[in-house]
Amino acid sequence: MNDEPIDTGEAVRCGFVAIVGRPNVGKSTLMNRILGQKISITSRRPQTTRHQVLGVKTEGERQAVYIDTPGMHVMHKDRNRAINQFMNQAATQALRDVDCVVFIVDRTKWTDEDDVVLSRLENVKAPVIVVINKVDWLNDKSALLPWIETLKAKREFAAILPISAKHGTQVDQLEQEVASYLPESEHFFPEDQITDKSSRFIAAELVREKVMRQLGDELPYQMTVEIEEFRSEPNIIHISALMLVERDGQKKILIGEKGERIKQIGREARLDMEKMFDSKVMLKLWVKVKRGWSDDERALKSLGYHLD
Repeated sequence: MNDEPIDTGEAVRCGFVAIVGRPNVGKSTLMNRILGQKISITSRRPQTTRHQVLGVKTEGERQAVYIDTPGMHVMHKDRNRAINQFMNQAATQALRDVDCVVFIVDRTKWTDEDDVVLSRLENVKAPVIVVINKVDWLNDKSALLPWIETLKAKREFAAILPISAKHGTQVDQLEQEVASYLPESEHFFPEDQITDKSSRFIAAELVREKVMRQLGDELPYQMTVEIEEFRSEPNIIHISALMLVERDGQKKILIGEKGERIKQIGREARLDMEKMFDSKVMLKLWVKVKRGWSDDERALKSLGYHLD
């Protein structure tokens, strides 16, 4: 694979771009910003993203297919579960056969998990662009220049760009840099398609996002959402979502006193769904205890946690 930027012209171009980084550095926020709408769910909790999610941006003759990935993380005894292994594998698999990699770091912070990402990039032949995200949070902007020099010493990068994914600062410049590495190719997706994920998948993710935002640290990661019904009628979509947890105590937390918490989760998820699907939505939520699902490979596959 050629590491030199391609001379972009009027040729039809299309390529795949992996967005990688440790948990909670802003990968999903960046992809949503680039696409101009919400495709990947976000929260302040690490490991919100669990699957590879494709976001497609087509502008004229140019199509960039971004792959949002789970945060690569160090495996510890307390989270050495099958679902954590799945997330690491999903992020690593996204690096295969891409035309460009966007490696996101959080300001001037560097952790062991950033080293994990860097090690996964060792054998990647595609150009790697480092994005220093959340620069709007930096009190001392003068720290950026020495930090860029530190990053340059870690390996040869195609570019290093400070950005704010939340506010869009220098995101256009990042897109231009990415575009210079897109090869000549017919487009893989229709012009009006922006993701490879189904409406059922997006509905499940929106419910899970609201749970993570509502509960903070009250509910461990052993929670997932399964869509049992997704039925479209002319003026309304009927959705039934099952929230799976591993213990009875977690079920009580999700439901809340007099059912107030699950009602709030439902209200917030429904509003996002109506905006996403441009339709009125009737949403029903249920909670069920399924013990050990997050550490059971067969259960994970049945719930959609499998690699293509």
